[in-house]
Amino acid sequence: MLANGGKIESIAGMTTRRTFLAGSTASLAATTLPALATAQAPATTPLNALFDELMQAQLRRGPEGATNLGLDTGANADLRAKLSDQSLAGVAANKAAVRAELKRLEAVDRAALTPAERIDLDCVLYTRQSAVRIGQFDFGGQAYGPSPYVVSQQAGAYQSVPTFLDTRHTVAGAGDADAYLQRMRAFARQLDDQTGRMKREAAAGVVPPDFILDLTLAQMTALRTPAADAQVVRSFAKKVADKGLPDPYAAQAGQLWTAEVLPALDRQIAQARAMRAVATHDAGVWKLPQGAAFYPAALQATTTTSLSPEEVHRFGLDQAKAIGARLDAELRKLGYTKGTPGARMAALGRDPKYLFANDDAGRAQAIAFCNDRLAAIREKLPSVFERLPTYAFEVRRVPPQTEAGSAAAYAQPPSLDGKRPGLIYFNLRDVNDWPRFALVTTTYHEGLPGHQMEGGLALSNTRLPLIRKTGGFSGYGEGWALYAEQLADEIGMYDDDPLGRCGYLVAQLFRANRCVVDTGLHHYRWSREKAVAYFVEQQGDTEGDAGREIDRYCVNPGQAASYKLGHSVFTDIRDRARAKQGARFDLKAYHSAMLANGRVPLDVLRRIGDDWIASA
Repeated sequence: MLANGGKIESIAGMTTRRTFLAGSTASLAATTLPALATAQAPATTPLNALFDELMQAQLRRGPEGATNLGLDTGANADLRAKLSDQSLAGVAANKAAVRAELKRLEAVDRAALTPAERIDLDCVLYTRQSAVRIGQFDFGGQAYGPSPYVVSQQAGAYQSVPTFLDTRHTVAGAGDADAYLQRMRAFARQLDDQTGRMKREAAAGVVPPDFILDLTLAQMTALRTPAADAQVVRSFAKKVADKGLPDPYAAQAGQLWTAEVLPALDRQIAQARAMRAVATHDAGVWKLPQGAAFYPAALQATTTTSLSPEEVHRFGLDQAKAIGARLDAELRKLGYTKGTPGARMAALGRDPKYLFANDDAGRAQAIAFCNDRLAAIREKLPSVFERLPTYAFEVRRVPPQTEAGSAAAYAQPPSLDGKRPGLIYFNLRDVNDWPRFALVTTTYHEGLPGHQMEGGLALSNTRLPLIRKTGGFSGYGEGWALYAEQLADEIGMYDDDPLGRCGYLVAQLFRANRCVVDTGLHHYRWSREKAVAYFVEQQGDTEGDAGREIDRYCVNPGQAASYKLGHSVFTDIRDRARAKQGARFDLKAYHSAMLANGRVPLDVLRRIGDDWIASA
């Protein structure tokens, strides 16, 4: 997954995909990993030695990813004071490094590899091949996948670095405090580097839609506060105070914020305003230079399929029809018979008895409710899984300062050593967007047995090299999480909550409709308004919730289609296995086979499924 925070597509985080480090034959596991990771490292082989070199290069390109994983120690201790290079020169160097890595991977002798090693090679190859394809376009950045815009409401240092410093950069002593201050200076440089790229892209006609820039400017303006109110300053002041470090540290952070960060932020705001003055309302990437070619490339990168936009659109329509019929039948069982299924669910979603209060107390109750559901399903998982992750997981609220442009929900993985729990975030800006029956299935999707389940199993998989543990693919990751929603129903989580089952079916319908809307926006030239209306009509969304989703798709072309396409591969393999194996079919064994190799492209997953069915 190519993500810069958000749905867990890469455990290390987007910034681990970017600079260059001269290759070293030393094993990463032997030189830079903490004791826990070293103890779990796979046996050293020529292929794993190559992977270690590539992983080390990723960490050097993306210091934020090294911190996310707890690998900014030992030989990588200097990374704790750095952020990734966001300049034009840095981007060019990163592209060159990835092209060189691709050549090294293509030169590997497949005949000399074990079957498991071939899977590993195919997965790492795919990441470089995909990056090279996207790298041919001389614009854009990263959000939840390849984005045509370097800065948007979901991409850019202005919205990722403050949260990163607050939640990921720990302070245990003076060295960590000094590193934090250096990262604040690097934050200002990132802002200016991305502003320079914004200017270059605007001159080439790559300008986000007007409504995207409105969201972006609102978030930038909210970030622009005096030092005493700035998240990165207040968080740092608390961290150093908790460790008994001298007061000047907090004062220095305030001075950096005022003297370096705010001026850089002001320059970026000015550039965003200049772009807003010439922006159009057209939502899709078709309007951009090379936009017609960019969309199929982004679709392939995120879904890991070669399906055309037309094929994805038709798939979504067919799936939505089948799921809608089942939802209608479930609603009729409950006595809700009037109107379309979407209209009926919309009415239920407005019923106060299914809503928490739209205030901070209600938000706290909603988070507690989700954590309770997470604990409840964890107790049932041993009945369908042979192995469970040992990491802790918890649900939190999206930070208020980024709610306006944030996704409705997303997950962040635990640290490699387990010291930081896996986190599930809900956007509770408007609690009325989250009736109880929507919160439940999303908790299973983002938490257990969804993202945190399969991500946690990958992290603790002693066979996988680190580059495989920490990477990923949206088609697999999101497909599994959607399958997890289905599995929650199958193991009885809705037996005493039939309306919750309807909420689960709406979520399935939502992912099918995403295939329709994403291709509608970027291939069939739908307007934002048409896409919002489609969601409201088809699945009963509020306009606010639908609007946030559509805004996400506008800056993440293709990624929204990965959920249902991935889900269909998991269910197809399971259905074919059941048909062949009959009474011998073992659900635990199926799950183990699907999870044993970590995240893989969907074409590789099909091959794994075929081999397992043939051998079982």
